[in-house]
Amino acid sequence: MTATSPGGRRLLGHGVATLVVVAAVVIGCGGEGPVAVDDAGPVSESGGADPSPATESSAGVFPPAGKPERLAEWGQLSVDGSELTVAADALVYSLNSALFSDYAHKLRTVWTPDGSEPASYDDDAVFDLPVGTVITKTFYYPRSQPAATNTAGPVRVLKVAQPADRADTSLDLGEHHLLETRVLVHRDEGWLALPYVWNEDQTEATLRPVGDIVPVTLVDDGTETDFPYVVPNANQCAGCHATNNTTKVIEPIGPKARHLNLMLAGAEGPRSQLELWEENGLLTGLPDAAAIPAAAVWDDDSTSIAERARAYLDINCAHCHNRVGPADTSGLFLEATTEVGFRLGVCKAPVAAGTGTGGRLVGIHPGEPDDSIFVYRMETNDPGAMMPELGRALTHDEGVELIADWIASLDGGC
Repeated sequence: MTATSPGGRRLLGHGVATLVVVAAVVIGCGGEGPVAVDDAGPVSESGGADPSPATESSAGVFPPAGKPERLAEWGQLSVDGSELTVAADALVYSLNSALFSDYAHKLRTVWTPDGSEPASYDDDAVFDLPVGTVITKTFYYPRSQPAATNTAGPVRVLKVAQPADRADTSLDLGEHHLLETRVLVHRDEGWLALPYVWNEDQTEATLRPVGDIVPVTLVDDGTETDFPYVVPNANQCAGCHATNNTTKVIEPIGPKARHLNLMLAGAEGPRSQLELWEENGLLTGLPDAAAIPAAAVWDDDSTSIAERARAYLDINCAHCHNRVGPADTSGLFLEATTEVGFRLGVCKAPVAAGTGTGGRLVGIHPGEPDDSIFVYRMETNDPGAMMPELGRALTHDEGVELIADWIASLDGGC
């Protein structure tokens, strides 16, 4: 259902990795000049607002400076008993295809202060959301057993697919376990990335600039896999979001037209997510629906394998592998707009992969996935070879299968 804020703004509601891998992720992914973390630690500053405890209802807040120690101070999410609820003035959103993160589910929100100018529509670039914007992404899993019975050892969770068309505004914490919430805030000086970790009692999340490691047991149809879920440190958050290796400016990754162009399920029937962004004052200049690009849903078999594979590479790899990204010197560009050919990795030898090739000679060998570096680097958990370098301790089996099947479908040879 929809409601209207006092300012006239419309609001939306919708009913096994080794310790070497862990060490590599916690230390960082390398590269040039990581963004510095303030060693002075978190500063509780909410722009004059009285910070609310996580157990109270919340409304969005824009702290113009400092690093609030508690997630509750942002007012974007609140815990009431056994339920996590999104603030009434924040908008939940989803992506057609999302970055793989060890099978974790994600609850995404975006909030802008009343009176903010909407972002102008762009076919390709990230929407330029105004100063004051707060974006959150909460990582969680469905529980494999009730919360009350999971009192010792790793948290036991289920491997369950998350539909792309859902945008839930609350989570039952008896059925879901929260791990972390990442905050991106747009301040006068630019975007700032901050990681918050949820406590075992699921009552609040606190700033953890150094990251964290959470023991998890993933249950998949009777098969159990223990792995260390790694919360990135603040440098790593910033590093992934600095998609231009020259400017090193941090920006969001997901809010692009092609990622947001989907129909969201709701009580009143499917609704265009981009139209909801426009109605809620986040976006202006939206063209006719037929003119808006749309990334495929990577696991939707009704779409061609080529479209699904390209969407998967775009969201999982292109924030580094683009013409100005951190991996620009590789000459491997995995954006959705790159033509199938040498720059996409077809018959392309690596520039400096070392042992990361798995003994294979080219990125993509058409018709031969077992001879393609892409498949090897997605399969392996070797920290010196795995791709992506950050954000996973497990292999995404279904993603590997998709890319392997796509490579097998390509004609030609090397």
